Amino acid sequence: MASSELAASVKAKKYLQIADDLAAEIKAGTLRPGDSVPSEADLMERYGVASGTVRNAIAELRTAQLIETRHGKGSFVRSRPPVQRKSSDRFRRAHRKAGKAAYLAETEASGGKPTVTVLFIGPTEAPADIAERLQVPAGTQVLARRRRYFRDGVPTEEATSYLPWDVVKDIPEMFAENPGGGGIYQRLEDHGFTLAEYGETVRARLATKAEATALALSPGAAVIHLVREAVTTAGRVVEVCDTLMAADQFVLDYRFAATD
Repeated sequence: MASSELAASVKAKKYLQIADDLAAEIKAGTLRPGDSVPSEADLMERYGVASGTVRNAIAELRTAQLIETRHGKGSFVRSRPPVQRKSSDRFRRAHRKAGKAAYLAETEASGGKPTVTVLFIGPTEAPADIAERLQVPAGTQVLARRRRYFRDGVPTEEATSYLPWDVVKDIPEMFAENPGGGGIYQRLEDHGFTLAEYGETVRARLATKAEATALALSPGAAVIHLVREAVTTAGRVVEVCDTLMAADQFVLDYRFAATD
């Protein structure tokens, strides 16, 4: 083995050793849920390694969902499981009739306390990709509802709903921060737009700098980018929801029928 290959192998084993040591401390209870993980400087001194090696070890622990990193605050032992997002039934009519929006119910089920901050509600020009999904010309006026969701005070996702102006202009609740029990889907059905199905496009990518700041993520952290269409029984798309989710905060659970 060449000396450069040997050095790379030693470095790789070193970050895994650091990750294994910290994982053992977490599992043994030495580091308890909510405790801060030793700082980068402390770990560099303890193991005699460079910052890149420590960052790789921290990334390994995040991937294993043992810790979470909060922008500007450091890394902490996870105190709760990720939100189990059961996409196959999260928008069932029975859930909406019970008066609780999907995110709130899912977060509570995971043991967390959900909160929502409304960032913007108002008219906007539909971006080209959104307009295409809504089947309107780019730049058409639509209603935008932008929210940021938190679990136990930590931001986990940001979502913007785009709705056709002619659909919402006579539904005053759509312009309120709290549209009422069951959320905007229940308000749409209350006004005759019966929902038949939802379509979702999901991809994973690295967060931009602005997205990492908004969701309190480490630089280069992964996000889930999900775009959903809500379609009525008449075949009209009445909402497109563009959602960005902290990848380490969610498990996506899909179920499909095996029959034709």
